[in-house]
Amino acid sequence: MSYVIPFDENPSAAVEGEEARYPIRRIFCVGRNYADHAREMGHDPDREPPFFFLKPAWSIVAASADVPYPSRTSDLHHEIELVVAIGEGGSDIAAGDALSHIYGYAVGVDLTRRDLQGEAKKMGRPWDTGKGFDASAPVGPVVPAAKIGHPDAGRIWLDVNGKTTQDGDINQLIWNVPEVIADLSTLFRLEPGDLIFTGTPAGVGPLQRGDKVTGGVDGIGEITFAVV
Repeated sequence: MSYVIPFDENPSAAVEGEEARYPIRRIFCVGRNYADHAREMGHDPDREPPFFFLKPAWSIVAASADVPYPSRTSDLHHEIELVVAIGEGGSDIAAGDALSHIYGYAVGVDLTRRDLQGEAKKMGRPWDTGKGFDASAPVGPVVPAAKIGHPDAGRIWLDVNGKTTQDGDINQLIWNVPEVIADLSTLFRLEPGDLIFTGTPAGVGPLQRGDKVTGGVDGIGEITFAVV
């Protein structure tokens, strides 16, 4: 296809063991989906309906690439997450059928300009400037579910400069992966290429220029990047 102005290739993520890549269509994120994280953010972790926000597909960063410290913030935070890669689309997907719509899983970090997000919350404004900025979604290689199955437990962790700041288990999700897909698919028709960041455990915290970040989810892999 040709365009009337120069246009880069669509964003994509590496796939473990494959030369072909996983195309990125949209990035959905689930807010406050671990009880301890909800508490540390000052909210009640009771099982209220999940809520979602989006990041642009172009916010993806390859796992091993440097991440630039974003503009107009002095409070950049890390949030390690299990990421779901959709392989089959659908609307109103039943939780019991949700796993069949998953292509694979990855490790991601939802980077947040916390000061801008906090200001938006106070003023009742959208979170876009706090969440959807350039290079705000580092993502490791997608691991096909055909190789690893569908993990529902396993350590999720993040280190900054060798010090562990986040440490939990994906079995602590308030809304598990099938439930997230089922609810999200009532709001949007999910399509192949959609990523879902499923939430972060407690311990989110600041990053500075020069920090080295490493995180992972047992059975899926690790992600490493430097903030520059």
